[in-house]
Amino acid sequence: MKLTFVNYNMKKIIAVLIFVLSTLNLSAQTPDELMNQGNKFYQDGNYELAVESYRKILSQGFESPALYYNLGNAYFKLDRLGHSILNYERGLKLSPGDEDLSYNLKISYARTADKITELPKLFIVQWWDLLVTTFSVTGWSVIAIIVYCLFLASIGFYLLSRNFNIQRISFMTGSVSLAVMIITFVIMIARYEHQASTDYGILLDSIYSVKVSPDEKSSDAFVIHEGIKFAIEDHVNSWAKIRLVDGKVGWVFKNSFGQI
Repeated sequence: MKLTFVNYNMKKIIAVLIFVLSTLNLSAQTPDELMNQGNKFYQDGNYELAVESYRKILSQGFESPALYYNLGNAYFKLDRLGHSILNYERGLKLSPGDEDLSYNLKISYARTADKITELPKLFIVQWWDLLVTTFSVTGWSVIAIIVYCLFLASIGFYLLSRNFNIQRISFMTGSVSLAVMIITFVIMIARYEHQASTDYGILLDSIYSVKVSPDEKSSDAFVIHEGIKFAIEDHVNSWAKIRLVDGKVGWVFKNSFGQI
């Protein structure tokens, strides 16, 4: 009888656990459901709730240009310029050619307090940056596959054809496609590193006094405002060394900005 009583209790415990787990699964919303919910909140003017819904999607490990676009718009409506710019930048990192993200980002940057003139770059550096960010990693991968197929086709025509002219054209096409394929792979790797990097940040505080050294008691180097973008060059404990586009360097707390 005692053994039966224990088994009965164990069955009750297992039944309760199964019920709880099934309830949790039913209550968990999918990314699509959360996106629709966030869009409904946004349309109704409940921007705080919209932000909460969109951020739940991110917490589940999902991201997309559309999600960052919607989240940036919701933050913009709440007049949280830094968070708005941060999410537009994150969206453009995934989809560099997105016109909606680029347009809204331009509007957001126009509202920032800091108007900094960027140090001039060498033409070759500007050209390379533009080339690398023209397409996403997926876009460059598709181009690489197309060029690779063209290269294989050229080899096939060269080996199978008995016509000298066709062989000559195939050899030239194969040589060019091989060179393009190598260049495309180099660009694709550079694009992946650019997309995976988190060495840029957006200030989220409304105003911040940048320090000369990673010490709260050190002198102020300069003052920056919400929404400014900077490069992150180093980390010391809870501090980050930043560099503005005009060359100014200083230290800020890590919790004062968001990484792109």
